[in-house]
Amino acid sequence: MGNARNIAFWVVLFLLILALFNLFSGGGSTLQSREISYSDFVQQVESNSVSSVTIDGEQIRYRSNDGSDYVTVKPEDARVTDLLIANDVTVRAEQQEQSGFQAFLLSLLPFLLLIGVWIYFMNRMQGGGKGGAMGFGKSKAKLLTEKHGRVTFDDVAGIDEAKEELEEIVEFLRNPQKYSRLGGKIPKGALLVGPPGTGKTLLARAIAGEAGVPFFTISGSDFVEMFVGVGASRVRDMFEQAKKNAPCIVFIDEIDAVGRNRGSGYGGGNDEREQTLNQLLVEMDGFEANEGVIIVAATNRRDVLDPALLRPGRFDRQVMVGNPDIKGREKILAVHARKTPLGPDVDLRIIARGTPGFSGADLANLVNEAALTAARVGRRFVTMDDFESAKDKVMMGAERRSMVLTAEQKEKTAYHEAGHAVVGLSLPQCDPVYKATIIPRGGALGMVVSLPEIDRLNWHKSECEEKMAMTMAGKAAEIIKYGAENVSNGPAGDIQQASALARAMVLRWGMSDKVGNIDYSEAHEGYQGNTAGLSVSAHTKETIEDEVNRFITDAYDRAFQILTDRHDDWERLAQGLLEYETLTGEEIKRVMKGQPPHAGDSSDDESDDTPSVTAIPKTKPKAKPEGEGGMEPEPTA
Repeated sequence: MGNARNIAFWVVLFLLILALFNLFSGGGSTLQSREISYSDFVQQVESNSVSSVTIDGEQIRYRSNDGSDYVTVKPEDARVTDLLIANDVTVRAEQQEQSGFQAFLLSLLPFLLLIGVWIYFMNRMQGGGKGGAMGFGKSKAKLLTEKHGRVTFDDVAGIDEAKEELEEIVEFLRNPQKYSRLGGKIPKGALLVGPPGTGKTLLARAIAGEAGVPFFTISGSDFVEMFVGVGASRVRDMFEQAKKNAPCIVFIDEIDAVGRNRGSGYGGGNDEREQTLNQLLVEMDGFEANEGVIIVAATNRRDVLDPALLRPGRFDRQVMVGNPDIKGREKILAVHARKTPLGPDVDLRIIARGTPGFSGADLANLVNEAALTAARVGRRFVTMDDFESAKDKVMMGAERRSMVLTAEQKEKTAYHEAGHAVVGLSLPQCDPVYKATIIPRGGALGMVVSLPEIDRLNWHKSECEEKMAMTMAGKAAEIIKYGAENVSNGPAGDIQQASALARAMVLRWGMSDKVGNIDYSEAHEGYQGNTAGLSVSAHTKETIEDEVNRFITDAYDRAFQILTDRHDDWERLAQGLLEYETLTGEEIKRVMKGQPPHAGDSSDDESDDTPSVTAIPKTKPKAKPEGEGGMEPEPTA
């Protein structure tokens, strides 16, 4: 239907051009001719002043002896031909078979023009031809075939449990009789839940690739339009297409865009999104499980989905697709490094060990950045140094060596970051310090990066308190070195991290004896959600703020005391950062002992608890890495 409407549009456009051509080509000579009366025409003929005449219906066009062109209209009873022949004038007559058609086209020209403009604008409103002028209710689902690249479970790594959950769906699509003869029914739908970048879309495509069935993909936002009822119509059309291509898989990405809890919006029951959701619920109940249409949806906001969408019979299975562990990260790195030539020194297990908390998308970006780094310097394969450089770029942002800093600014940054490192090394439950730098990266003038030795699954109260002490060490260092009056805005990011951690301890984790084991997070932060109507008294709010302030104050005092007790180590590390700019974990320990950072390994070096140089922090540069204290730039005039 969409192609037919496009063809009709071009046919109308062609007719418009043809009509305009006939209009101007037929009347071209008329526009260039001078009109005279019929009586003057007769006088010129009788006086032998006319050389040739062309008769076109009622119109007479003639040329005089001096080369001028004239036009006139003959009366109905005039015998023009006899007059011209009697005066030896050359006469030529034009055929009139198409004159009626041309007149008809000219009469329709305004209407055709309006229709063409209307079709054009309606076509543009609906996405440039995707659906056409009358295609509001047509589904925007795209059918992906093997020409778009076949994806199988071999291309998906690190989420073995999720693959096992979905293998039954693949087996049913391959051999439905195996289950139907025993009375078994395949789940109608599977909901993939997990943080961004964990491979939910890739996993859905792998199901279709393994089963060898058509794969329809659509985003939840494609259902909702400005016109009420369009979304519901698209849902119906999508399921009709799926039934025609059964067995098949329909993948709805970001289903929370259309599947949010009903009644929480401003539109009430007439809201377009809610009507679309209602139609989706009806359609999922309207086909049998063994028809071969399986709905796979993905979201990272399961908490906002409508309960009716999650009940058995619609999305029967909810598959958690989380961040991979160390074995999963190694497999993911191997998948992404298939087309990347690796050097003999590259050990993917070491890289995987140093990337706790990384998603599949993060690891793909790491491999790509390493390949780009190697290509930039002209290497034919990627080395461990390239992964190190790529890791620093992903973790901390690109270096800004061109940034102009005064000696005073560099010194403040060095003492600030040295304070983070010394306190982090002094507290046993802090994550090991990985690297310290005073080279501006991203939005910070310097930073200290620490990362856990293993994947962190939970937090203890003592660990949180030590982490806050390390975070507040930057401000404590500035006050010890320069005094409270000369403290800068550099600790702003540290204060935000410490405040967020302290509020989580008090509001959600029940780590405050005064506040107790009650989750105040939603009520305190002004959310409604499932706690609609919950109020917090002024006394409770005051208690919460007092406890948050106590945690942060105790952490600051702890950091202040450590830097005071280890003042010499702190001074040596700050001067080492000013001299070398970037130091790794082992180099930091050597500098604090007064040794050169690049000296040979000694027997008293404590390297067991220092992460490998290929390690990468848990978080991305936009949110400072785990245990990092980054000094923000000072304001400029």
